[in-house]
Amino acid sequence: MEKIYQLEDLVGIMKALRGENGCPWDKVQTHESLREPMLEEAYEAVDAIEKGDMTNLCEELGDVLMQVVFHAQIAEETGVFTLADVLRGICEKMIYRHPHVFGRGDVRADTPEEVLVNWEALKKKEKQVTSQTEAMKNVPDALPALLRAKKVQKKAADVGFDFDAAEDAFEKVYEECRELEASVRQNDGNQEEEFGDILFALVNISRFLKINPEFALTKAIKKFINRFENVENSAQSEGKKLSEMTLGEMDLLWDEAKKQLDPKK
Repeated sequence: MEKIYQLEDLVGIMKALRGENGCPWDKVQTHESLREPMLEEAYEAVDAIEKGDMTNLCEELGDVLMQVVFHAQIAEETGVFTLADVLRGICEKMIYRHPHVFGRGDVRADTPEEVLVNWEALKKKEKQVTSQTEAMKNVPDALPALLRAKKVQKKAADVGFDFDAAEDAFEKVYEECRELEASVRQNDGNQEEEFGDILFALVNISRFLKINPEFALTKAIKKFINRFENVENSAQSEGKKLSEMTLGEMDLLWDEAKKQLDPKK
């Protein structure tokens, strides 16, 4: 019969790994050294969702959970907090931020949008945020820049500081593109700033179109790699190396790759 593991089993494994006779690698890890693994495991879980790979998602969620237990064990060893504190904190937070479910007061939320409005209001009250600027500053710096831009813009939109329509957001992108072009012509040293303004303006469009800019860029990267692979394979089938071809020759192969991989375009 297959053994059924509980959360306590994972906690015990982590204590053993960090213990006196444990693993040399695990014993020397810190919150700081585990920052990258935490991000990687979260991204790998998202990648499994994107691919619809539920078997891999199950595994990746285990890796994410292991990171949570790992950090909690390190914190317990230094007397900062325990896994029980983590569990209590998230349970209390979920109950507090869902009064429409757990029957606290007369708060109602009949749509997903109303739930989000209540969530943000309760979050600000809970964290004693007194201004919208403070709410923006509380968006974590460690988030991918496109996702952070979207969250910051949403904070501004919550108080009405937003474009009226997507058309206005498009015009802002055109304006920023013209400013970058002018900066390049004048060589005024502001190219990085102007380029950043374009990216920020593009995120505004993504909000109006309800597109996650981080996911959109990830898909664009994958598409580019797939097309490039097709170009390289085509060149090799003709006995050529890309480094020895002209840009015009490669463009022809690129157009063929687009037709093969994206026949609707």
